[in-house]
Amino acid sequence: MTNLDKVLWPGEGITKAQLIKYYLEAAPFLLKYLRGRPVVFQRFPEGIQKKGFYQKNFPAEGPSWIKTYPIASRNSTKVTQYILVEDVQTLAWLGNQACIEIHPWFSSIKSLEKPDFAVFDLDAMEKSIFQQIRKVSLTIRDLLAEVGLQCYPKTSGSTGLQVYLPLEPRYTYEEVREFVRYFCGMVHRAHPQITTLERKVDKRQGKIYLDYLQNAWGKTINAPYSVRPHPKAPVSTPLLWEEIQEREIQSSSDFHLLNIHERLEARGDIFEDVLTKRQSIQHILKTLLTPR
Repeated sequence: MTNLDKVLWPGEGITKAQLIKYYLEAAPFLLKYLRGRPVVFQRFPEGIQKKGFYQKNFPAEGPSWIKTYPIASRNSTKVTQYILVEDVQTLAWLGNQACIEIHPWFSSIKSLEKPDFAVFDLDAMEKSIFQQIRKVSLTIRDLLAEVGLQCYPKTSGSTGLQVYLPLEPRYTYEEVREFVRYFCGMVHRAHPQITTLERKVDKRQGKIYLDYLQNAWGKTINAPYSVRPHPKAPVSTPLLWEEIQEREIQSSSDFHLLNIHERLEARGDIFEDVLTKRQSIQHILKTLLTPR
């Protein structure tokens, strides 16, 4: 461990030592969503007010005991040695590298071509308000419930919400993306005034972007319980649907590095069904992919 007094969040005075301490304490919650998955990190060696950078490849000077997994690029001969976060020691090492964001793949190395969850990423724009994001997330929940599927929300730790749909790892990324695109279309038709499917940022008109394209091979998403490089050090936190429906959550940064411990002690891991309750979407895909 080095430079433990380095301030990573100047506004709150949160140091690298506090980040590492959080990783150690949150390991029973965080590790289960990282094990066996290729992971990408965002590092901020000089703190969040300075420019950070993403890192995929395991550095040559990294410790020999950290496990890695090679993945060849689909577009070139390049092979990336992805870090596997299998234990608390690796988490502590990542904290010492000022890795603030942790982004796992949608699939594990056991079934790299078949994701085991889909994500509806509600990306808030500057004019969006959290009340609208809540409304859209509840529409997603209700639409999926109508076809017998359960989904689970969490804060992004930035400005939005992310809704996870656990899946049996038997569908291709293309099938999963088509599934999410279809339901995003339904959500947009239900809320055309506050949502958009427009990819170009300057054409979104401040609406909530329904990002189905994130469900793709090689894409990643910030892990549950991952810290974000924003003021107040927000933590991407699983929620109960009742908390969203009853408006108990006021923003995506309600939970942060300085108060998340109380929630974890009180609630435990309310997101665990994402790992255990795998669901079939075959009945939906059969309809979507049948030529008309």
